[in-house]
Amino acid sequence: MHYKNDMIIIREFVPQEFALFLELFDNENVTRYLPYKTPDEYKEMFDKALSDYKDGPFSRWGIFDAQTNDFVGMGLARTFLDNPEQIEIGYTLGENYWGKGLGTSVCKALVEYCLSLHHQKDIVAVTDLDNIGSQKVLLKTGFGRTENLVRGDRELAYFIL
Repeated sequence: MHYKNDMIIIREFVPQEFALFLELFDNENVTRYLPYKTPDEYKEMFDKALSDYKDGPFSRWGIFDAQTNDFVGMGLARTFLDNPEQIEIGYTLGENYWGKGLGTSVCKALVEYCLSLHHQKDIVAVTDLDNIGSQKVLLKTGFGRTENLVRGDRELAYFIL
């Protein structure tokens, strides 16, 4: 995936960017709503993203500021683990980029990318029940909230486009 507008660039990571990727998840406010992972698990996640670029079409990509080229966060599109008939999108932004409209821009770009694949599958997203900011972004992007998704002992807000 390669996407660019006035605000963001979404592109493949390069191997040298692992430190940026890891630093994103170093902030407790950023990871508050995410399942806990060790640095080794983040390394596995990053390495899988790099190998997924060859296999396509799904992976994790870097999000960068279109003006400064600063690292903003990470976006993903993948077959939904809870229902392989759906495509899941998601993103994680650095805290200093919250509240600037970037989440909406990223979300729209990921949806556009998934639609361009012509898979004829629903596009879905899940968030922690308390992650109101991300839920507002999903609603603004056209997703509708459906019944909560129960995953193990955790309940998640479930959105379908």
